[in-house]
Amino acid sequence: MVTKTSAPAAANASRSKSDKTRAERVRRLVTHVGLIAFGLVMLYPLLWMLSSSFKPTEEIFRDPSLLPGANFMPGNYTEGWTALQHPFHHYMLNSAVVVAGSIIGNLVGCSMAAYAFARLEFRGKKLFFAIMMMTIMLPIHVVIVPQYILFANIGWINTFLPLIVPKLLATDGFFIFLMVQFIRGLPKDLDEAARIDGCGHVRIFLRIILPLSAPALATTSIFTFIWTWNDFFSQLIFLTDPNMYTVPVALRTFVDSSSQTSWGPLFAMSVVALGPVFGFFLAGQRYLVKGIATTGIK
Repeated sequence: MVTKTSAPAAANASRSKSDKTRAERVRRLVTHVGLIAFGLVMLYPLLWMLSSSFKPTEEIFRDPSLLPGANFMPGNYTEGWTALQHPFHHYMLNSAVVVAGSIIGNLVGCSMAAYAFARLEFRGKKLFFAIMMMTIMLPIHVVIVPQYILFANIGWINTFLPLIVPKLLATDGFFIFLMVQFIRGLPKDLDEAARIDGCGHVRIFLRIILPLSAPALATTSIFTFIWTWNDFFSQLIFLTDPNMYTVPVALRTFVDSSSQTSWGPLFAMSVVALGPVFGFFLAGQRYLVKGIATTGIK
């Protein structure tokens, strides 16, 4: 009797397990199909821009297809590269200088400010931290006018200094908060052990905190690179000399309200301008994920 009753039960359990496995596979298939479809929708503007960079200007908005027609024009890239006052690599070098200075400034300024908030005790610490957090919500349009007046009075307009020097003063509250969260997760026993060995705050910061904060520093570098490379507003305000134009401002000069816009070369140079962003992001992607995952940002 035991054998007769246990056989159907085992068959029912096996069938139930098989049904659950099949339902799980269907659910995963539907999820993946939905994610792929959503990804294609998000990629469509980028693919359209890439396709338009190989089309004549008069066909770009007339033909919405993603495949270039018979009038395939790779010459848009060579035309766009030399269309402005300087070759396009001149503006990419300008952007590289601004980006490099901004990354160094944020790494130096924000890391020191974060160490002070995370490890030091001083009067008004909570108040200053709250003020720093509130600056994250402050739009750049609120401070751009007094900044322009200040930099104009000291002769910094049409130089890269207004775009780089403020970074050294830890003006990006987001990166300070990110590093504070990371440093707070490091054991304080390391600081105590180093202090017993005679280390002060400078040596603890340089020899212990900074090496262990590599994921947070990499995350700061990646975000700073992307945001600074794509920044248009600040660079447009402070850089009015065509010799000092960066990539976003140079791309704007392709659009002329008084004459015909060269859309083909514009899209071609836009594709070129995206290359460093994709390259830098892909190179540091694993550090970005690790940095965000270990800073308490959900």
